[in-house]
Amino acid sequence: MPTTRFSFTGHDGSELAARLDMPDGPHLATALFAHCFTCSKDIPAARRISARLAGAGIAVLRFDFTGLGHSGGEFENTSFTSNIRDLVLAAEALDAQGKPPSLLIGHSLGGAAVLGAARQIESVKAVVTIGAPFDPGHVTHNFGDALNTIDAEGVAEVQLGGRPIRIGRDFVQSVKAENLEGDISNLHRALLVLHAPRDQTVGIENAAQIFSTAKHPKSFVTLDDADHLITRSQDAEYAAEIISAWAKKYLELTPPAPPPGAPEGIVRVNEADPDGFLQDINSGPDHHALADEPVAYGGTNKGMSPYGYLSSGLGACTSMTIRMYARRKNWPLSHVRVDVCHDKVHAQDADDATGARADTFTRVVYLEGDLNAEQRQRLLEIADRCPVHRTLERTSKIETRAG
Repeated sequence: MPTTRFSFTGHDGSELAARLDMPDGPHLATALFAHCFTCSKDIPAARRISARLAGAGIAVLRFDFTGLGHSGGEFENTSFTSNIRDLVLAAEALDAQGKPPSLLIGHSLGGAAVLGAARQIESVKAVVTIGAPFDPGHVTHNFGDALNTIDAEGVAEVQLGGRPIRIGRDFVQSVKAENLEGDISNLHRALLVLHAPRDQTVGIENAAQIFSTAKHPKSFVTLDDADHLITRSQDAEYAAEIISAWAKKYLELTPPAPPPGAPEGIVRVNEADPDGFLQDINSGPDHHALADEPVAYGGTNKGMSPYGYLSSGLGACTSMTIRMYARRKNWPLSHVRVDVCHDKVHAQDADDATGARADTFTRVVYLEGDLNAEQRQRLLEIADRCPVHRTLERTSKIETRAG
């Protein structure tokens, strides 16, 4: 996933810092990601969700709001209204580069901001909120006794997430005065609400209010026991998978034609978790899968191992080849099942540099239907003609028997 630095001018003239995560393959759509309150574009949840969407062909721009992260300006001088304006300006900057955003994603208060900004961005077709408050003023409960100081002196330092943040009076007054009910009711875009029932920062009742206020098309998906910041990698991955699958219905992700001479495209593998072995596998723009190692070998077991994919390729090709032959002969084959056993373990072989012994695949073919003995025997012989079999048999041994 190529990531490039991106900058644009914010509401007060300050330069705002952003990262544009582009797909390795075809660029099918663009999303704009708004981070959580006083967070940054680089928090793990934003990075993981952006990476997964890029793997699905959706470019993602994630930026730091004014006065946060690497962006210029003073946060104490911002307001909820200025956050919305920064989002609109980010969309305009993308549009100027020929990448108008069709999807808005907002986390926590960023979710409230995208609800407020969506109608101002003509290119947007779908909106996603993650742990978002229905009432932006909800965020002020984090300020505690500092609210009195902010009201009296215009600004105060508040400890948020273990670090000091200066909060200004304009921000407090802005979020308290904001009412998103009209924006949500008149959104006129598809809406996906993601929220964790055990969210201790923004209660699940906020998701219920957003969902009940919105008109169709709308969807709600629970994030189960995820925390508010989506700090666990598996929760961020799940959210990204849900967003990617849901968005396809509303963004009309029509893939470009494959390049001449490469009708099956390219299989591209991207590391999804640098702390483990999880891999994103994309075959062209349409097909996505996961590869991993078992827990016993340091993985998270969220996908088949590389050897599992090797065996599945042999099994699938065998079944298809048998079906094509039986169909051509008009034989009464009602069902095919292929069991493949490969007597190697990828995690073990990865540590073995010798590679001395040949692989052995045991393939058991089950044929159902009113077939005579001659037909069954012929179909078993046809199994050896499958292209994957012929590729593997040059260096491997494949034993086939009827089941």
